[in-house]
Amino acid sequence: MQNAADYIEAATEILSQLGDGREIEGIGLGFTASSPMPTTANGTPLSQLFAEDPHAYVKLWKHGAAQKYADDINAHGGSYLKNFGGKVSGEWLLAKAVQIAKEAPGTWDATDRFIESGDWLVWQLSGVESRSLGFAAYKAQYSEADGYPKDVLDGLEDRLSLPHPVGTCAGYLTDDWRLRTGIKGKAAIAVSVIDSHVVLPAVGAVDDGCLVGALGTSAAYLLLSEGFHPLPSGIEGVAYNGSMRDLWCYESGQASFGDMLAWFVKNFPRAATIDESFRLYNTEAAALLPGENRLVALDWWNGNRVPLADSRLSGIIMGLSMDTTAVGIYRALMESLCFGARSIVDLFEAGKIAVNRMLMTSGLAQNNPLLVQIMSDVMNRPIDVPEIANPTAVGAAIHGAVAGGVVSSYEEGAIRFGAKSYAHFVPDENNVAIYETLYQLYREMSQSVRARASMHILSEMPAAEHHSIATSQVQ
Repeated sequence: MQNAADYIEAATEILSQLGDGREIEGIGLGFTASSPMPTTANGTPLSQLFAEDPHAYVKLWKHGAAQKYADDINAHGGSYLKNFGGKVSGEWLLAKAVQIAKEAPGTWDATDRFIESGDWLVWQLSGVESRSLGFAAYKAQYSEADGYPKDVLDGLEDRLSLPHPVGTCAGYLTDDWRLRTGIKGKAAIAVSVIDSHVVLPAVGAVDDGCLVGALGTSAAYLLLSEGFHPLPSGIEGVAYNGSMRDLWCYESGQASFGDMLAWFVKNFPRAATIDESFRLYNTEAAALLPGENRLVALDWWNGNRVPLADSRLSGIIMGLSMDTTAVGIYRALMESLCFGARSIVDLFEAGKIAVNRMLMTSGLAQNNPLLVQIMSDVMNRPIDVPEIANPTAVGAAIHGAVAGGVVSSYEEGAIRFGAKSYAHFVPDENNVAIYETLYQLYREMSQSVRARASMHILSEMPAAEHHSIATSQVQ
C-alpha cells in the first residue's frame, strides 16, 4: 500500500530542486505500474476520506492479494485477453478493482475514478485528467477497437477514461505548482509512462527488433516491432503507441530480479554493510567456473510473471550438498535470473519475432558486470549496456521533450539526449556449452506441473509471525 500524499511531497521536492527559477519546456514522468488508486471525481484520493480502510490507498504492483480475482477473470475469459496470453495478473488494474468492489463495497461505491498513480500525478501537475495509453493497454487491457473490458466489473468503465499515446501533452504546469516549485516557461506535462518502458529513448531503443531489459528490483523485457505479430505464448502483452510512437511493444518480465539477490545478501551477510557483502559475493562468485557450484536454481522468489502469471509460485535450489557454499548459492541465483531472461527470449523467437539487438539497462546492468556477462553466456548473444547516468530519468525527460515540442520525434530525442556510448559484452565460448546444459535443467524444473502444484500448497500455509525479541548482553 502507499499513501498518495507521499507522491505530492516527492514531486514537490524533485521539481523544486530541478526547476526553481529555470525555463522548463517539458516534464515527463515514469511511474511504477500497476499502482492504481481510488479517487473522487476531482481527484481527491479516497485515503484522505477513509483513512482506516486499506482499500482506499494506492495498491502497489507487488500487492499480491488480488491474484484470486485475476484467476476468476481469466476463468471467465473474454476477447480482451487475446493480446495478453489469455490471462491477466493479480498485479494489474482489473483484478485490483474487483478486489476493492468485493472486499470494500462501500469504498468502491465512493470511487468516482480508479486511476493509475502515474496518471493521477499528471492530473495533479496539469489540472487535467489525461491517462496514458501505456498504462491503459498493458495494465487495464484497453484497446482502441473495443475500449476497456466491459464484463469484468459493473461500473468499472465509468471510473476510467480514454487514454492518449506516449508523447502526448496532457496539459501545462498549473499556477499552484509554479508557485510551489519556482518553475518558469511552458512546462508541458507529458502523459505518464510505465517506469520500465520510459527508459527506451534514453538507451537508443527506438527501432524495430530492439530488445531492452530493465534490470532492477524486478526485470522487464521490451521488444519493439514495426509490424504486428500474434502474441507469442507466455508473453504478457502487446500494444501500439503505448511505449514508443509508431511501434508495437511486446512486454514481458521477471517478478523477482535484484530483490532476490538482495534477499540472499541481507539474510546471509558477509560484512557489516549490504554493499560490502555484495562486493564480496560478486568477487568470489566471479572466481567460480560455470557449473562448478553444481547447483541450478529457479528464480521464482516473488512468483512467476512469464509465462505463467502466477504469484503463488516460489523458488527452488537443486543440487544442495555438504559441499555447497554460500558463494555457490549466490552464483546459482545469479545464473537463475539469466536463465529466466533467456526463457523469455526463447518465447519471442518461438513467436517468429526477430531480436536484432539486445540492450540491458538500469541499476544491476550498470553496476554488476558479472551478471551481464553471465547473461551473455547464457543467451549466447552479445549484449550492450548504455553508458549513461540515470537512464530512466533521462528517458522521462525525452518524453517531456517530445510533449513540449523540444524535439520533433523520439529518434531526435534519443540522438540529442540519449546514450552516446555502450559497454559491449560478448559470449565466452568456453562457457556457452555448460550453460546450455544447466539451462535445460532449469527448463525441466520450470515445466514441472507437480512442482507448481506443491508450491501452491505451500503458499496457502500460514506465514510465520515475525516477533521482536529483546536481548541483553551478558557482562
